[in-house]
Amino acid sequence: MARSNHQGGEQSKTGQKHETEHEPAPSARRVKTEKQQTLEESLNNDKSPENEKADNIASEQVDKPEARKQSAVRPGQEPDVPPNIQEKGIIYFFIRGRVNIDDPKTVDDVARTFILLRPIEKDAKLGDGPIGDARNNRLLALPKKKLPRSGKDRFMIFVEKSNASFKNLKKSFLAGADYETKTAGTRHTPAATPVGEGVYALTSTGRESHLVYMLTIPEKLDSAQKDLGIKEKGSFIISTKNPNYGGPASARLPENPKFPKKVIDEFRSLRWLPSKPIHLDYPNAQLLLVGESSGIEKALEPQEKDDENGAQKPEEFIESLAEEDLQRMRHLTGQQSESIYADLQAQAEGYPRLKTTF
Repeated sequence: MARSNHQGGEQSKTGQKHETEHEPAPSARRVKTEKQQTLEESLNNDKSPENEKADNIASEQVDKPEARKQSAVRPGQEPDVPPNIQEKGIIYFFIRGRVNIDDPKTVDDVARTFILLRPIEKDAKLGDGPIGDARNNRLLALPKKKLPRSGKDRFMIFVEKSNASFKNLKKSFLAGADYETKTAGTRHTPAATPVGEGVYALTSTGRESHLVYMLTIPEKLDSAQKDLGIKEKGSFIISTKNPNYGGPASARLPENPKFPKKVIDEFRSLRWLPSKPIHLDYPNAQLLLVGESSGIEKALEPQEKDDENGAQKPEEFIESLAEEDLQRMRHLTGQQSESIYADLQAQAEGYPRLKTTF
């Protein structure tokens, strides 16, 4: 795994155990009196005026041409892309505590786990600086809270947001919110808490697709990551459900994904398809994650045509990306929590810090 060596109180030297980090959720909250629609739809503008203004300035900077040029993404600098790499990018892991629980003490205190994917060009390398906002972020929600660890674990996950900007994510995902209920009065939905950052790839082995990742932050796994099933290097078989087939009432969403006809036609009469990047671009798409206890080997198994085309081996390809991301995150700011929020164009102050222990 790429090793982080952030300074400034979080990680003064390699191998030092991370301390549990958390800050209170933003102090100023907008009280909602209308009917709550969904968990994430209720999360809006839960920031103090000062932090809101700072976040808006950070978001507006991405619209400037010079800001886009300063993105860490360097397209066209990685010519030898293995053919089984369908997509690559930056991955973030978040959790949200149950109602009125800002600082979860156990996994039971967690309401939901989230995976945030920020795709980059397959032929891109990473330089210094924030990743930049291409407004192509995808937020995946995992109701089971724990990631699947082995083939026995088969967990549903769904696309909550797609093509989202960082500004949108700050207002509708990162922040917490207060809302009114008729029976229990004011209820508090906590802010999202980061538990990891790294790189990912969506790969194809022909009959299956895999979501594989390598963690960059935190440098050393602690109890929070282990309890949630986050590994230094992990992989899942990932499949997309045919929206024309129903499911148990507990797993149904209010609406089906609005897949284009070409995607629907690919399903034919099949209930599942190996996931493709386009499937993740539609909210309410339902995906199945199956754990792989063997690690990342199967997901990054070289194909015969790799040697024929002179492409890198897939594992080397992702390890190189992880090392680039490590160096990038080291140079962003002094602490790991601040690096994650700086990448998302948010001010770390007022948001929960990187959680490494329960």
